[in-house]
Amino acid sequence: MTKKICFIAVFLSFLSMGYAQKIDRQVKKGEKEYYVKIETSYGDMVVKLYNETPLHRDNFLKLVKEGVYDDLLFHRVINQFMIQGGDPNSRNAKPGQMLGEGGLGYTVPAEFVPTLYHKKGALAAARQGDGVNPEKASSSCQFYIVQGTTWDAERLKSVEQRMGKSFTAEQAEVYAKIGGTPFLDGDYTVFGEVVEGLEVVDKIAAVPCGPMDRPVEDVKMKMTIIER
Repeated sequence: MTKKICFIAVFLSFLSMGYAQKIDRQVKKGEKEYYVKIETSYGDMVVKLYNETPLHRDNFLKLVKEGVYDDLLFHRVINQFMIQGGDPNSRNAKPGQMLGEGGLGYTVPAEFVPTLYHKKGALAAARQGDGVNPEKASSSCQFYIVQGTTWDAERLKSVEQRMGKSFTAEQAEVYAKIGGTPFLDGDYTVFGEVVEGLEVVDKIAAVPCGPMDRPVEDVKMKMTIIER
């Protein structure tokens, strides 16, 4: 994820003291599971939000409830990598307009959980690069859904050696069978996964794109919380 997204940087002290007031906490960890339907012209996806990442879960739920994501675009699409959306500037964006720098004026502290990783269908938060964001705090609103590719043992080992990462036997099996982007593990917060409509990720990832990996034809989204 080298593309730059721009949002207002905040100090760690502000994050620790003020963030809880900014986010309307809706559920307690382990109390119930939440699902969100993402509607697109290529079909619908249902994502499950992880209780293990409560800050990201509650932030996402809040934005969905407020309609923040409705009519936004999947503005950055890279086949065999991921589909990214959630830039507020993408609403009513003109053709060819550069996108990916929008935010809501705050960040979400990173929530890295070793058992939550970048398998195909993973829902993760976009963020600014390490140079200006060493805490790896997440964007307030931009997210991506992993498509990726499959990884055999040799390729995965090269990631471990080159990037200093390590993978469990379970992760290695998942990356070999369904694929993903293992080189992003531990650098971007994974806070959910697609549980229905995984084929929609493939359809969107395959659309023709122009400059800055923006789809030539707009791919809009609409989100609703599903009670289960």
